[in-house]
This record gives sequence, structure tokens and C-alpha cells, in this order.
Amino acid sequence: MKLKGQTAIVTGGGRDIGAACALKLAAEGANVAVNYFSSSAGADAVVEKIRAAGGQAFAMQGDLNDPEQVIALVARTVETFGGLNILVNNSGGLIARVPIAEMTLEHWNKVMDLNLTSTFLMIHESLKFMDYGTIVNLASQAGRDGGGPGAAAYAASKGAVMTLTRGLAKELGPNIRVNALCPGMIDTDFHNVFTRDEVRRNVEAATPVRRQGLPEDIANAVLFLVSDDSAFITGTNIDINGGMLFS
Repeated sequence: MKLKGQTAIVTGGGRDIGAACALKLAAEGANVAVNYFSSSAGADAVVEKIRAAGGQAFAMQGDLNDPEQVIALVARTVETFGGLNILVNNSGGLIARVPIAEMTLEHWNKVMDLNLTSTFLMIHESLKFMDYGTIVNLASQAGRDGGGPGAAAYAASKGAVMTLTRGLAKELGPNIRVNALCPGMIDTDFHNVFTRDEVRRNVEAATPVRRQGLPEDIANAVLFLVSDDSAFITGTNIDINGGMLFS
């Protein structure tokens, strides 16, 4: 097992990409803290699967824009498992598609907090307990190409996550490596809510691999980045989009 004896926090771990990451890391021996905001049933199901397979995990609700709840999540993880080695910052979202001309400052700040501030807070608190380890941030293809209609704020927040990743790689090396993934069209609730079906079909047709990505595709890449297989990789923002965009 590549991660035996290590401990991970996966934010937004109750469904889709987060759930796939939690299950993948646990299958490789990691103890996993599964954070969720609203998907209690999903997070509990992930923990049940991990425990049924002989792993160790717990689920914990938390608003990651609240510093006290971030502190509580990290503290419980360290108290339960004795340390912290892996942080997967998966929590985030679009909220709504709003053109800049129609956007309120409130909406802008909510998007930035959801995707960027939460990542900062989790990293800031986790570093108090990480003598060595890895951090993987979930950015987006939108951070490369500006996103779709009404997604400029989301794209800007994810672009900031990408730049933060580069800066932290320099700041935290050599003991802590920091990388990010930039997923394209992944078959998740995000696109079920925000992307029309005909757009998804068009993207599939235009993608060299002729399909949308799966949460497991992202989880496989996360495992690579948190394991020693990627020991000489830090500060990267890796495209994972089936060839839809080359950077």
C-alpha cells in the first residue's frame, strides 16, 4: 500500500470527486477524514465503505469559510489519527452563472471565499501539524481558459488557486509538496446543475478521448500526486481533460 500509516483530509468528500478521492486514498492505506458541508448521507456512505474494507475514516460536517470549523476539523483529524500528511482541497463550486455586468459584490465575494479562502484556511491550519507531506488543490480548466458563460468569477478564483499552488510549492519545499489538478468536463453534479446536456454532448464529441471524465480519473491523479511516485513534482497545475485543452 502506497499510503500505509499516513493520514489525509479530503474536503468536499461526500460525493463525486471528493468521494472518489477519499475511497482511493483509503484503499492505499491512508486514514481519511471526510469533510462535507451538506452531503451527510454521502459522506457517511464513503466512511462506511472505507471501514467495511478494513480502513479507518470519519465524516465531519464543516463550513470551511469559518476559521473555527476549520480548526475543529484539523484538530479532530490529528487527535483521531495522530498526525496529518495529506490535504486534498476539493471543496468549492460555481454557485451560479452570473455575467460580470450583472454581478453583485456579494456574489463575487461568495465565489472567492468558496474556492480560494477556504483553500487558504485549510492549508494555514493544516501546516501547524504537517512536518512533511503533500497538498493537492482542485483548480479547474476554467482557470486556464476563463470558463464558460457567466463563470468569470469562478474562473478567477480557480486561477488564483493555481497561482497559490505555485507560490506554496516554493515556500513549503522540500518537506511539503504542493500541486493542483485542472479538471475539464467531469461527470459530476456540478455539470448536472450548471451545464446543459447538449453542451456536454458537444464537449464529448470534441474531446480526443470522446468522453467526459469520471471522478475516478481525478482520484487516480490525486493518488499519484500524494504518493512517492511523484516525489520530484511540485508546483504543477496538471490538466486532466481528455485532451480538450492543451496548456
